[in-house]
Amino acid sequence: MHYHTLWQLPHKRHKQFRKPDGSLYAEELFSTEGFSNNYSLLYHCHPPTQIVQVGDPFSVAPKTVHDKQLKHRCLKGFQIAPENDFLRSRKPVLVNNDCRIILAAPSKGTENYFYKNADADEVLFIHEGTGRLKTMYGHLPFSYGD
Repeated sequence: MHYHTLWQLPHKRHKQFRKPDGSLYAEELFSTEGFSNNYSLLYHCHPPTQIVQVGDPFSVAPKTVHDKQLKHRCLKGFQIAPENDFLRSRKPVLVNNDCRIILAAPSKGTENYFYKNADADEVLFIHEGTGRLKTMYGHLPFSYGD
């Protein structure tokens, strides 16, 4: 077992953990495999189910051409035109039922909204630029090579 602690924790897990004013912190178990694999036990000042606003959904489903011919391709990824919005900047280039390789050139961050892909796992590789990913684990800086 390995633990990483930020801030305060109760002396024992899964028990009442109270704020200085006597109200309860909201406990959340975050995992993809339950207790049988790595997991995080998170305590929130406000329940994670509390939603302030839900915007209109934006589909990131790729539009594909069903061309069965094998053709040589040259993917000039560094020539993608930058767009302000992260989601709209995404351009799928290689797609199948299991995996999508998407190139993106966002010129601004997503300061006005949070993004969660509820349908799939995502891995981002940073070729240019820097930024800060805001997560429930804190703010994670990123730059080339991350």
